[in-house]
Amino acid sequence: MMKAMEIGSSTHMASGDRDIEDQEAGKRLLGPNSPPTTAVGTPPDAKSQAARMAFCFVGLQVSYLTWGVMQERIMTTKMEPTPLVPDGMFPSATFCVFSNRFFAIIVAAVMCLHLYGTVQTPAPLWYYTPCALSNTLSSWGQYAALKFVSFPMQVLFKSAKVIPVMLMGKFLNNQAYPWVDYLEALVITSGVAIFGLSKERSPNASASEQQTELFGLMCLTLYISSDAFTSQWQDRINKAYETSTYQMMFGVNCSAIILTVSALVLQNELPAVLEFLAANPAAVWNNVVTAVTSATGQMFIFYTIKNFGPVVFTIIMTTRQMISMVMSTVMFGHHITLGSWCGAAMVFGSIFYRIYRKKQEKKARAKNTPKS
Repeated sequence: MMKAMEIGSSTHMASGDRDIEDQEAGKRLLGPNSPPTTAVGTPPDAKSQAARMAFCFVGLQVSYLTWGVMQERIMTTKMEPTPLVPDGMFPSATFCVFSNRFFAIIVAAVMCLHLYGTVQTPAPLWYYTPCALSNTLSSWGQYAALKFVSFPMQVLFKSAKVIPVMLMGKFLNNQAYPWVDYLEALVITSGVAIFGLSKERSPNASASEQQTELFGLMCLTLYISSDAFTSQWQDRINKAYETSTYQMMFGVNCSAIILTVSALVLQNELPAVLEFLAANPAAVWNNVVTAVTSATGQMFIFYTIKNFGPVVFTIIMTTRQMISMVMSTVMFGHHITLGSWCGAAMVFGSIFYRIYRKKQEKKARAKNTPKS
């Protein structure tokens, strides 16, 4: 299935590139059965608050910048060929998803045992399967796309997921969005299109090379569409069962582990993967670092939203996207034209405007709310 088509990341909950759903993340961070915590944004003093902010910023940047570099290195670096992998390229995007899920489920189990004394979740495990499947497809598309399109293109394309998020919200949860949300989505999509169409193309590019790039864009479309479904289905689970973040993380990853192992066995990818890893110890290290930074990044996501709210988190992660584009361009030799930079500016400008608008709307609501 996945091989014929051929994931922070990690599970969706670990993905640092949320948009609309970020605004609700802080409200359900640890769930109704969690021990009491400090109120959002109220550390003992300004110095402590600044230290926490720096801790969150550095933690998120180091985790996800490292994760992005390692992700691209896994899927684009030619290593020692083996009999089953003669081209020397990592043979399975599915295994990359599995390795992230494997480590994430350990972290989720430890946190659930620490906070609740059990790994049992309010929702039955089968109820997580739809979003586990979409989450697995999302992560697979994210890894597989790197074989066909550049990492900077992937970063920009992720920003366009606001459109499927809105569509899924409308059809799955009957949510309504103001016209300005649709306008912002249009500008972001236009910026992504300009970025992609402005790249330098070789005059001798073959039809097969163009088809290969088209396939990469299809993988990215699978990524953002599946990711949008994942977030909306998780909202449905939260409304029905009041599941906390760590319980959600554990439930989704339990189903995802079953799905990825089944895919690896059915597609007979394990022999090639194990042979490749045995011949290339660096590939083992790359997968371990990716899984660890995905998990640490997720912990920093939860900590940042808990202490500073989703707006600060979104600003930090948008900054991370910009830095990761520059790092990828320098480290992996991507050439970005002036037109592509203009497209990127449209995307990031729209995102920062969206953050500013949401902040102003929140202030207006707080000002108009009568004090009791």
